[in-house]
Amino acid sequence: MTRIDAKFAELRAAGKKAFVSYVMAGDPDFDRSLEVIKGLPEAGVDIIEMGLPFTDPMADGSTIQLAGQRALEAGMTLDRTLDMARAFRKDDDTTPIVLMGYYNPIYSRGVETFLAQAKDAGIDGLIVVDLPPEEDDELCIPAQAAGLNFIRLATPTTDDKRLPKVLQNTSGFVYYVSITGITGAAAAQTTEVAPEVARIKAKTDLPVIVGFGIRTPENAEAIASVADGCVVGSAIVSELAAGKSKDDILSFVKGLAEGAHRA
Repeated sequence: MTRIDAKFAELRAAGKKAFVSYVMAGDPDFDRSLEVIKGLPEAGVDIIEMGLPFTDPMADGSTIQLAGQRALEAGMTLDRTLDMARAFRKDDDTTPIVLMGYYNPIYSRGVETFLAQAKDAGIDGLIVVDLPPEEDDELCIPAQAAGLNFIRLATPTTDDKRLPKVLQNTSGFVYYVSITGITGAAAAQTTEVAPEVARIKAKTDLPVIVGFGIRTPENAEAIASVADGCVVGSAIVSELAAGKSKDDILSFVKGLAEGAHRA
C-alpha cells in the first residue's frame, strides 16, 4: 500500500473528501518553493502534486507555463526537484507526493534510474500527461513494479470505448480533467462534472479526483461534492506569482481545503 492508498483509506474512514494541491517545484526559487510545500499539510492539503519543470508543457496554460519558466531560470532540474522531495520528507513521512510532468526528462535520465531515485526521494505517484496507455510498457508498468502509483487522466472526450483502456493500468486515483483544454482556461461546472464522474466510477473502484478550473473554496466544495475530491493548481500558482507571503498563500490554500472538506 502506497502513501496515496493509505491516505484515501484514511479519508474514507473519516467520511471526508480529498484536497489535492499543485505547486511547481522551484517556483520562484528552491527555498521559497520548499517553504510553501512544507506548509501545505498543515493548511489542510491531503496530497501534494509537485510539478516537474519542463520547457514544453503541452497540457498547461500560461500560469503554470510561466511558473515552470521561473523555476527553470532559477536553476531547477530533475535532480533539484527530487532534492526538494527529500527535504520535505525529513519532516513529513506521511503526506503523499505525486510528481506531475512530462516524459522527456524521465526518458533522458533513464526509466530504471529515475524510478529508483524517485522512490528514494519519497515520491509516491506519477502523472505523466504525454504518455498514453498504448505506451504503458515505457513507464507505467515499471513504475507500478517499483511501488509507485501511476495516475492517469480522463477527460470530457474520453468516451466509453476509450475509458477501459485509460483505466487499465491506473492506480492511486483517476484524475478527471473537468474541461476540454489546458490548465487555468475555464471554470469547472458541477452539472457537467457530476455525470462524468459517475460514469468513471461505474468502471473502477479507484477514487476519482477532479482538477482544472477550480479557483475558490465554493468551487472546491461544489466539485468535491460530486467526486472523491478535487485538485487546485493554477489558482495557487497565481498567488505565488503575485509575490504573496508564505502565510498569505497558505491561508488561501487553507480556505480551498476547507471548502473541499465541507463537501
